[in-house]
Amino acid sequence: MGGVAVVAAGLLAACGDSESDSAGTSATAGDGASSLVLYSGRSENLVGPLIEQVSDIVAVEPSYDKKAAQILEEGDRSPADVFFAQDAGELGALAEAGLLEPLPADIGAAVAEPYRSESGAWVPTSARSRVLIYNPDELAADKLPAGIDDLLDPRFRGQVGYAPTNASFKSFVTGLRLVRGEDGARDWLTQFLANDPQKFDGNGPLIEAVGAGSLAAGLTNHYYWVQEVQEKGADNVTTRLHFFGDQDPGALVNVAGIGVLASSDNKEQAFELVRQLVTPETQEFFATEVGEYPVIDGVALDVAGIPPLDQLDPPVVDLDKLADVQGTEKLLTEVGAV
Repeated sequence: MGGVAVVAAGLLAACGDSESDSAGTSATAGDGASSLVLYSGRSENLVGPLIEQVSDIVAVEPSYDKKAAQILEEGDRSPADVFFAQDAGELGALAEAGLLEPLPADIGAAVAEPYRSESGAWVPTSARSRVLIYNPDELAADKLPAGIDDLLDPRFRGQVGYAPTNASFKSFVTGLRLVRGEDGARDWLTQFLANDPQKFDGNGPLIEAVGAGSLAAGLTNHYYWVQEVQEKGADNVTTRLHFFGDQDPGALVNVAGIGVLASSDNKEQAFELVRQLVTPETQEFFATEVGEYPVIDGVALDVAGIPPLDQLDPPVVDLDKLADVQGTEKLLTEVGAV
């Protein structure tokens, strides 16, 4: 817990008074030092305290609720120096467009190899696994599906929830397209929808419904359950998690990550910010405050019922290729999933 204490000690520290200027250059702090402009796709309530902490080391001016689409539109005129994405696909899209600066080798070497970007243009900061959350009162452990194809069985009719507009579900479908091809993904979705799954606007309502016994199970990410356990205590949480194996598409491991824009005038400072997000202290923050998997050796997500990251058996996909969200949205619309 020592790393948590180090991070927590700085949670009350302010980010400073600097602001981005209208010319699209990095902001300047009150003491004259240059501040990095950080576009964050991760929410402020989730990572704001961490950004404040690292700002004590590297001056950062964060701007939240940002998407890769905005940077793609801004191109090399973007005021951002760094992009902190909630999803590998967004970083993959920027790398494909040539908008990210290749990172120094030491940064990529610090993280677990299976989750490094093949392009070398960004680095993961934390990982999350797709899971099936279930209510043991409605679905016995010995009746759990072996993989997503088992969810097509009539015994699950009307008993499985999903959140089709959520980015994590879209990433799952994008991964499914990569693993099984367009026709295979369309076939699975068509059969899944024919089994009358229950649609939710987000993972929160889905998890609440499973906990209340309104349905037996739901497709989601592991960290929502971890956050509930950390908040309420395991004895007060009625649901459990089921991790698919055998490289099943339902076992996709996706990452949040960070990259430096090629247009930045402060690349060395930006590289240092990236390094700060893969230190033991910040990685422990992701485990204890967010419930996600750390991506460096020596830091673990220590929660009962959650297997270690290196014991998961996800499908093998190039995380950069999760970028085709537009193709996934088109498919989901065509099959009537949204």
